[in-house]
Amino acid sequence: MQADKLDLLLSRTSPPIHELVEPAPSNSEIERIVSAAIRVPDHGRLAPWRFILFRGDARITVGQRLAALAEAREGPLSEGRRNQELSRFSRAPLVIGIVSCTKESPKIPEWEMFLSGGAAAMNLLNAVHALGYKGNWITNWYSDIPESRDLFGLAPHERIVGFVHIGTHQGEVPERPRPAVSDVLSEWVAPTS
Repeated sequence: MQADKLDLLLSRTSPPIHELVEPAPSNSEIERIVSAAIRVPDHGRLAPWRFILFRGDARITVGQRLAALAEAREGPLSEGRRNQELSRFSRAPLVIGIVSCTKESPKIPEWEMFLSGGAAAMNLLNAVHALGYKGNWITNWYSDIPESRDLFGLAPHERIVGFVHIGTHQGEVPERPRPAVSDVLSEWVAPTS
């Protein structure tokens, strides 16, 4: 039984966002996904993250606002570039934004809270996979700019961890090259003086 759970993690892949289609998770499945997402290391029990759902017409509206923001930053956009921004959030049937919400703490550093948000995003992605859906976690140009705070309704101390695009995927996702474990794993040895 335990091997099956590990095999589930070892089989997780990220398909191209434009290949994600309906159905998306239901409301009850979204609640389970977020319940799994928040079961992460959270030193100090600060819950330094929150989640934003983008579905239905909200995906179109956010795309229109991204196109306007891109144009304000870059000048007039080509038709292709404009369409790219218009469709950013409508390529998949559901997008969940993960937001890092740092809290005042004399003991817990801000970077640790941000890492907890990253762990929440990964748990969310694994929960999506466990329920039989597929997801793709991205950030993109609009994730870490001041104008995003207004666009996504963030408080001044909040930052985007990423956006997980979610849906159903037909077919196989080609396996991408992964590093050999021996290339990324070492054993610590005390330095000699």
